Amino acid sequence: MRCRKRSLAATTVASLSALTLLSACAVTQSASSDDASSSAQTEIAFLTTSAANTWLAASGKAMADDAAAKNVKITTFDAKFQPGMAAKQIQDVIASKKYKGIILATTEGAAVVPAVKQALDADLKVVILNQIVGTDLTTADPQVPGVSASVLAPPLATGTRLGTLAVKACEGVSSCRVVYMFGQKGLPYDDAVRKGYDSVTLSHTNMKIIAEGQGGYLGTDQPRKATQDIIQANPAFEVLVGAGDQQIQGALLALTQANLTKVKVIGVGGSEHAVKGITDGTWWGDVAGAPITEGHTAFAAMLDALDGKDVGGVDVTTELVDNGLITSANVDKFTAQWPG
Repeated sequence: MRCRKRSLAATTVASLSALTLLSACAVTQSASSDDASSSAQTEIAFLTTSAANTWLAASGKAMADDAAAKNVKITTFDAKFQPGMAAKQIQDVIASKKYKGIILATTEGAAVVPAVKQALDADLKVVILNQIVGTDLTTADPQVPGVSASVLAPPLATGTRLGTLAVKACEGVSSCRVVYMFGQKGLPYDDAVRKGYDSVTLSHTNMKIIAEGQGGYLGTDQPRKATQDIIQANPAFEVLVGAGDQQIQGALLALTQANLTKVKVIGVGGSEHAVKGITDGTWWGDVAGAPITEGHTAFAAMLDALDGKDVGGVDVTTELVDNGLITSANVDKFTAQWPG
């Protein structure tokens, strides 16, 4: 399910409400009409790495909206970024014997593969969303035989886009000092984004990473504190890049407080904060993302899988305007799909 280049940019919409989590294990979202009997519903499990993550909340909302029109009941399981939780939740889904499929968004990478195989052996359809399940971080293609679809932007490609923007931000600066902010160092996604970033920037001798931080993917407190600590040790630098827009939001608070408003900040995600910031000049650039489109695509892929059709790998970002590189020169072509 791919959109034309212009239509995807034009149809990205913002103002999404976050999914609500009622327990650490599961939340039921009834996606059926009021007069439809529950016995007639198709039940799907959505396993998310974090219900509080606003990107995944946007994807989840898109899936819930589509499910409402298809008499599908989606139950959301929240791993809360807890290691090993996704595998346990997959086993819970299998044991319940009431689900037809799993849409899986997890940061566990290759570690969750054995559990995914168990789900497939139990005749459940599996669609991967947002994060790679496997070891190859260069492709959107499914890496576990039997998985029906994988809907995501390969993180290595995301990193090369981030690096490309950083190179542009450092143009004309003979000694460009860069601060690099991981979301969570050690995650397969973060490691791959950094690898992609390095593949573009290391040949540019005017650029040097002088400090690293870790800002997480939930709120502004952690990245703000991380940036404050970096500023204390490195009070002068030209560029700050982050693996996600959440880190940039927090970093900007610290930079403003330290009166370092000329630092060029670059994030990943194309959030409302990023688009607004690039428009008003407080945010230099960003790598666009499309969580709503990914949610719609993943849900459609699950319906296809239940009908016996495997979609395979889908990277919706390949259809974004200007390769998804947002700057002041083209920000008017982008509308955010998530708050940030």
